[in-house]
Order: sequence, then structure tokens, then C-alpha cells
Amino acid sequence: MNAKLLAMLAPVLMLAACGKAAEAALPSVTITNAWCRAAPAVAPAGGCYMTLKAAADDRLVAVETKAADRAEIHTMSVEDGIMRMRELEDGIALAAGQAAQLKPGGLHIMVIKPKAPFTVGSSVTLTLKFAKAPSQTLQFPVRTMPAAGGHQH
Repeated sequence: MNAKLLAMLAPVLMLAACGKAAEAALPSVTITNAWCRAAPAVAPAGGCYMTLKAAADDRLVAVETKAADRAEIHTMSVEDGIMRMRELEDGIALAAGQAAQLKPGGLHIMVIKPKAPFTVGSSVTLTLKFAKAPSQTLQFPVRTMPAAGGHQH
């Protein structure tokens, strides 16, 4: 190869290599088992669940949807026999390599004032926003609540 041509291509090749390295180093979050619970047409809210696993420490900071007035990151607990839900304004911390499960009875996404019923067979589009990783938009299938023991009937 001509020395002049090599000298001209060297910076381009170096930038391309840096771009690949930077792309590989982007924080990432894997989302599995995504679903929303079926709800009656008159329900004022719906719940959505998933498992999140971050490659590096990160945080789920917000959820957006056009399927409802808004979506919030919530926790649910039972205190003195009373179920309490509250929004987690700081989101959910995601420790590197650890699965964070959003499930009925615990952490979840609350979809408030859905514009259409959450019927089995439909889906809900949610965009998950992270502190470091790129946002991800996913279709969450709507299904019935699994029976006790995790089996679906």
C-alpha cells in the first residue's frame, strides 16, 4: 500500500476502532419476562412486570408510554394487613450482574389511566429510561396473573 495513502487512512482507521470500542463499552440492560397484567376496562391503572439485569451499575429512572396518561415506578408492601403502594421517585437501583425482578406484590410499573383496556392478547408499549444505558422501547404482552406456584392456566 502506498505510504501516503496509509498515512491518510490511519486516522480514519483509528477513529473507527475507537468507535467500535466505545460502542462495546456502552452500558447495557437486558430485559426479560416482560408482561402486563390483564385488567377490566374500568380499571384506573394497570401493572407491568419484568426482570432487569444491568452489565454495570445503573438505575431505571423513568418509564414513558402513550398507552396511558403516565407510567410510574412503584413498590408495593403490606403493613399491618394494609396494602400500600408508593412511587419510587429515584427509580430502581440496578447492581451490575444482579437480576432486579419487578413482579406482582413488589416492585412494578404502574400504568395510570390506560387509554385502552389491558386485555389478554393485546400489548402495551413502554419506554424504559436508564441513568446510563440507552433507553429501550418494548412491547409488553398482556396476560392473566400466573396461578400460585408460577403456573399459568
